[in-house]
Formats: sequence, C-alpha cells, structure tokens
Amino acid sequence: MTKISIIGAGSAFTQDIATDILTIEGLDGGTIALVEIDEKRLDIAGRLVLKLVEMTGKNWNVIASTDRREVIAGSRFVINQIEVGGLENVRYEYEIPLKYGVNQCIGDTMGPGGLFKTLRTLPSWMEIIRDVEELCPDSVILNYTNPMSAVTLLTSRVTEIPVVGLCHSIQNTSRRLAKYAGVPYEELQWRAGGINHMSWFVELTHQGKDLYPVLREKIKDPELLRKDPVRFDAMKYLGAFVSESSGHFSEYIPYYRKRQELIDLHCSAGYNGATGYYADNWPTWRRENDEKIVQQLEGARPIELKNSHEYAAVIIEAMLKNEPKVIYGNVPNQGLIHNLPYDGIVEVACMVDRNGVHPCRFGSLPEHLAALCRANMAFFELAVGAVLNRDKEMARHALMVDPLSAAVCSLAEIGDMFEELYEAERDFVPVLR
Repeated sequence: MTKISIIGAGSAFTQDIATDILTIEGLDGGTIALVEIDEKRLDIAGRLVLKLVEMTGKNWNVIASTDRREVIAGSRFVINQIEVGGLENVRYEYEIPLKYGVNQCIGDTMGPGGLFKTLRTLPSWMEIIRDVEELCPDSVILNYTNPMSAVTLLTSRVTEIPVVGLCHSIQNTSRRLAKYAGVPYEELQWRAGGINHMSWFVELTHQGKDLYPVLREKIKDPELLRKDPVRFDAMKYLGAFVSESSGHFSEYIPYYRKRQELIDLHCSAGYNGATGYYADNWPTWRRENDEKIVQQLEGARPIELKNSHEYAAVIIEAMLKNEPKVIYGNVPNQGLIHNLPYDGIVEVACMVDRNGVHPCRFGSLPEHLAALCRANMAFFELAVGAVLNRDKEMARHALMVDPLSAAVCSLAEIGDMFEELYEAERDFVPVLR
C-alpha cells in the first residue's frame, strides 16, 4: 500500500494536497502520515485529513506524530512544507532591511528576508533528509517550502534521493495570461522556462497567433495594467511575461523597489507589491487558516472536495498508475537550460511516469532573461554554500549580490544590515564561522 508523508502538516497546503490525493481515481487506499511539531496544529490537520477520507469513502489510514521518525518509515513520497521560525522572525526580516532602504513585499525567496529564511530553514531540513535517507530511502521528495530554489538546491547536493520542487506559479500565471489575452485556457499554448518565481513565457500563442502583440496593445488600458503592474511593465521592456506575481517579482530584479517614487508608480496593493505585505499579514493568514479548518470540522463552514492546481497529486498519480503527465518542476539543471549554471536549479517542463520525474531539455533562454536568472542563482549558490560550509562570509556575500539590496545599498551598508539581522536571529540560524 502506498504511504505518503506530509512534513509540516500545519501548512495551508495540506488541505488542497490531501484532497487532490484522496480524489485520485483508482487510488483507493494507503497511508497518509502527518508530521507537525506544533501539537495543536497537528491535531487540526489530523482531524481534517480524517474528515476528507470519510467524505471520499476511501480506505486510507491516517497517522500523525510530532516525531517524524515514528511515522515516515516506508514512505513512497515525502512532501516537504515546513516553516522554521517564521512567526518569530518575519518582523525582523522586514523592519531591519527597511531601515537601510531595502523595501520588501514578500521577502521569502530573495533579498534579506530570503537569505535569512534560507539560513533558518536549511539546517532543520538537512536533519529531515537524513531521517528520510534512513527510513524511506526509496522515496521521492516533493518540496513546497520556500525559498524553493535554495531548498531544492541543497537537497540535490546532500542526497541521492530524487527531489522536485513544486510551485503553482506556472499554473496560475498561464491561466491569468489566458484571461488577460481573452482566449480559452484550454487553447493557450506556451513555452516557459527559467528558475522558480522567474520562469519566462518565451512563447505564448493561440491557434498559431503570437499573443504578445495582443497583450502589448491591451495594456494601453490603465485598468488592465493595474491588475499586474510590475509584470506588465517588465513584459513591455523585456519581451516576455514572468511566472510569479508582481509583488514577488519586484524583489528579484533591481528596477522597481530602489526608490519610493518607483514603488509608488509600479507597486500597488497586496501581491502586486505592497510594502511589508507578507510581514503584516502572514501571521494573520496562518491563524485564519487554522480557524477556518476548525469551523469546517465543526460544520460551521463547508468542506469542498475540489481539486487544486498543485502538482503533488499529479506526480503521485502518474507514478503509481503509470499514466504519463506533464508538470513544471524545479530540478537540477545539468544542461537543461544551456545558458544557466549547470549545477543550479531550474524550472522546466517535466514528464512523469512510473519511473519518476523526467525533466525536458529547454535549450537557451534569451540572454537578457538568462542574465536576470543567473543573478538570482548566484545568490542561492552562496546562501546554500554558507549553510553547508557554516561560512558567515559566504552568507554576507550572498546579500551583497542580491539584486535589490545592491540596487539600494553600498557594500558597507549591506554588511551592517547583515550583521544586524544575524544578531536579531541568532537563536534561529546556524553559528557561521
């Protein structure tokens, strides 16, 4: 019987992923193992998944523990969605950089926030990997934890267990592009590749017609431009639409958040680039998600068995039923994208069957787009290297090559900002020499 472990089961991803797994046609039983260090959130997740099993009428066993070693043995799939020290540190990672002029919207992938999330996440994740190697060495790791590229890069460096990083950027953005262009999603064709949160739709067509001229004409309407201000502006100058939201993307390149007038011009509310959006709202979102689940369990809110656009269950179904599917995954490059670092992590189309996840060769990105990706990949390489080598200087250098920090600060200012963050989060990050 198939066993699937979800580590970090208190995450908001659990409801969608469990629903997707339990509604796979023909997959009528197995074991779902839930791991969560917060006992209250583990209880909520456990009761939710049991309720979903009951609603589907299938024969799935649900086990749960705060000790992963008690429950993950023999897993075929290990889904990672951990959060390490987030509530304690999210304000530091927003407020300290802001003192230096580094204005972040999300701060979970690049920039000061992304660096320190990497430093506090990877040591705990390495401990989990060692347990996976011992207790379920034949598994496949499906990673949802941000910073996606850094977590997947480290995993590929420290274990032979197959790993694929999974996001919803391509799925959500392709649907959004179909709406923007006014074409049926089922008829939209595209070719996309790059890195997580910065994959580029280098081709976008409908019935053989290039949709980029259509989009460039449509964004003359200020109402449409306001719906995705940074991404549309970047498309106008760079020639391709990017896979992650305007707010996320505004942090990954040096053009949009380095002066207040640019932020006012391009970055609007919410995920479109609001200052401090994640720091101001994530603790509330987390609490509200828990409250929503409790209300669902008590019958005060409905539970829908509605499939999401996440890829985890698509991979599980394709491998277990040997029914080939195509996903977009984050995987070791190894020449898939010719003009990105060979040993970095890239996001490309992948075919999945009973033998696993098979990335598809992309070729070369337009060089200016590859250059923007390479800057981010250098940051990830240094951040991961800092953890693996316990090297404080590598971590500091990562922040020095970060596009947003470099656009705003001098090297001395970045060094001071790094030290202030390091002192604030000393209890959550590894001791770096």
